[in-house]
Amino acid sequence: MHVIVDCAIYRDGRRTGSPDDLSDALDQARSQGDSFVWIGVHDPTEAEFAGIASEFGLHPLAVEDVLKAHQRPKLETYPGALFAVLRPLRYHDDTGTVSASELMVFIGDAFVVTIRHGATSTAAQARARLEERPEVLRRGPVVVLHAICDSVVDDYLEVAADLQVDLEELEEKVFAPVGGDSARTAATIYAFKRQVLEFRRASGPLAEPMARMAAGGMPYTDRHTQPFFRDVADHLTRVSDAGEGLDRLLSDILAAHLTQVGVRQNDDMRKISAWAAMAAVPTMIAGIYGMNFDHMPELRQVWGYPAVLALMAVAVLWLYRLFKHRGWL
Repeated sequence: MHVIVDCAIYRDGRRTGSPDDLSDALDQARSQGDSFVWIGVHDPTEAEFAGIASEFGLHPLAVEDVLKAHQRPKLETYPGALFAVLRPLRYHDDTGTVSASELMVFIGDAFVVTIRHGATSTAAQARARLEERPEVLRRGPVVVLHAICDSVVDDYLEVAADLQVDLEELEEKVFAPVGGDSARTAATIYAFKRQVLEFRRASGPLAEPMARMAAGGMPYTDRHTQPFFRDVADHLTRVSDAGEGLDRLLSDILAAHLTQVGVRQNDDMRKISAWAAMAAVPTMIAGIYGMNFDHMPELRQVWGYPAVLALMAVAVLWLYRLFKHRGWL
């Protein structure tokens, strides 16, 4: 079945081979007691996943979630299996964006089924790390769930660090002495806010499932695994704080940018008003002396024309110095 990207039996923490028949492999793992089957699946169709669901006795509601995908991170208990939905994140350096994929994990008494939707290698990386540590892997399927959750949360921290760097660069751009294109800056801030929202959508809902795993009492877990899930929950708290801090600081930057735009608009209006006032004075004087009256002061004086020009120049110069002194120009 091409949808299965990896399949192996693990006995006492060591990989023993890749079975051809899932039913026989599961029966073998259950009969041995210290073994389990781990199957990795990528973007299965309903027909492709039907056989796997039947062999492992997966609940129809969980199977429906697997096929529909686009689920929120969650943890569900079903008869015979524990079902977890995770949303790994990836930061793209070339575009400065965050993309989310989907990873679903079933663990049972002697099996692990991981289903990924999208481009994520989290499960494969967790498998590779665990295969190098058989003393950990021999504890059973629950350590696989822990390793995957731990890897996902660690990636959250790295993505948060990358977003923090981008946010600092955006902050420098917004508060630069020379104002840039305000419309483009606002669009950049809103686009960045969408990245933070994607980050929080993936990490926020995972807090409750990790708290449940850390508290104990979940199927296929024991008191030895609780400290490991508590560690993941602690890291997730840091992730949540980082996401909240990014969102709050981004809102502050947006508010500061809008304030700067308003201040610059007021400055522009003051300058326009000042130049309009300086143009209005000579226009008014010229308009008065342009009226067709015979009896006007100094109308027939030789020095009348230069006197009016001098009056205009003095008035404009006085207004210019006044506006300059008040910071309007």
